[in-house]
Order: sequence, then C-alpha cells, then structure tokens
Amino acid sequence: MYAEERRRQIASLTAVEGRVNVTELSEKFDVTAETIRRDLAVLDREGIVQRVHGGAVSSQSYLTTELPLDTRSRSATTAKTAIAQAALKYLPDEHGSVFLDSGTTINVLAGLLKEEPSASSLSFVTNSLPIAVDLSSSGNLNVQLLGGTVRTITQAVVGDTALRTLALLRADVAFIGTNALTVDHGLSTADAQEAAVKSAMVTNARRVVVLCDSSKLGSDYLVSFASLDSIDVVITDTEAPASFLEELTELGVDVVQAQ
Repeated sequence: MYAEERRRQIASLTAVEGRVNVTELSEKFDVTAETIRRDLAVLDREGIVQRVHGGAVSSQSYLTTELPLDTRSRSATTAKTAIAQAALKYLPDEHGSVFLDSGTTINVLAGLLKEEPSASSLSFVTNSLPIAVDLSSSGNLNVQLLGGTVRTITQAVVGDTALRTLALLRADVAFIGTNALTVDHGLSTADAQEAAVKSAMVTNARRVVVLCDSSKLGSDYLVSFASLDSIDVVITDTEAPASFLEELTELGVDVVQAQ
C-alpha cells in the first residue's frame, strides 16, 4: 500500500470514529508505530487530523487540496476495481442512458464497460476527457462528451456550456464519484465548477449510484454537491467502517460492499 493511500484511510477512520490510536493503526496497516506517527504528522500539517498523545482526533476543517489525476488513479486500486465491478449490475436496461462523471473510480468502470456486452445498446454522457477517449476506443459504444472548459488537474470538462447541455438531458442512471462523503455534508469535492457538473448529473438522473472507496468516508471537502437524500446507492469496499455504513442504511441509502 502506498503511504498516500494509507494516510487517506487513516484520515477516513479518524473522521468516522473521532479518534485513532497509534498502536491499533500500526497493527491494522502492518507497519511500525513510527511510520504511523509520521503519517499522523503529515495529516496534522495538512489540517486533516489533530495530533494528540497516543494518536489523533478528527479535524473540523473542510479540505481544499486536490491531487493530480494520475496520483489519484494509483490509490486504492484494488478497492476501485472491486467497486467498479459491482457497479455493472446497476446499468440500465437496453437502450438506456448513463451519466459518467470524472471520478477515478468511474474511470475504472469505463474500462470494464468496453468489455460489457450490454453496454453496446446504451448511451453514455461524460464530462471526463479520459473516459470519453477510453470508451470511444472500443468502436461500438455511443459516447457524448460535454463541451466546456477543461480543468488540467482532473481532465474534467466544466463550465456554463456543460451545465446548459446537462439541463437538457436526462439519464436512467448516474455513476458519480466523490472526494468525500459524510452524513452532514453529503458528497463533496474541492472545486465549485466540478461540483456544479456533478450536481447537475445527480439532479437529472432517475437513479444515482455513488462509487466511493472507504478512504473517502468521513472526510469533508469544501463544496458539497449532493445530500444523502438525493442518492440511491453507495458502493464501497470491505474496509469501510461498519458503524458508518449502518448510519447510511438507516438514512435510506442502499449500501453495497464490493468484495
């Protein structure tokens, strides 16, 4: 496991459970206590957690830092593949329509769609340049790329043109990625323009399926783009804290843990 991925999971555990212990984290991630202390020191400097004696407690700050697309693509790869595989069962019926946003787990899903026989009859709309290129390379999928301004760090198309187009469209299913998920703040991300596109997809889809690995649970980014009552399904991995998933279920969200 990359240090960055381990730190994201530590941040999520701290946010969900309120407090983490160095010894327990050392055992969970099979690393030394000193490695965990260094991880906590990094997270503390970034304002994600607050160091305390023997561990750390949750920080209340909203995150604004974005990692480049290639860096995010390399984190939680096993979990993302399992989540994307589980998402295939939520594809609409023949001749249905699908929104795909610019999340890295959605990118993994796009790779699977090229090999999915039922996908050939579907229509896909995306604001992700990599996803549009990947899907169109199959030669047999109907793909529409939204127009607008491209954000360099995420390769996502954003802006008024994209939003005006989405206002005219409807989809049977929206597959949505998120930087973070909490009960109070819902789904959130760092950039307001990307949040606006994600929100439009959520609003204009009959069913909303969120693909979210466990490292993102319990964290809050600056811009909330969807509340929990606007989503139908959350697909995560087996590392997700049981107490957090139970709370989502109680709030009416269908929770799936991908094996």
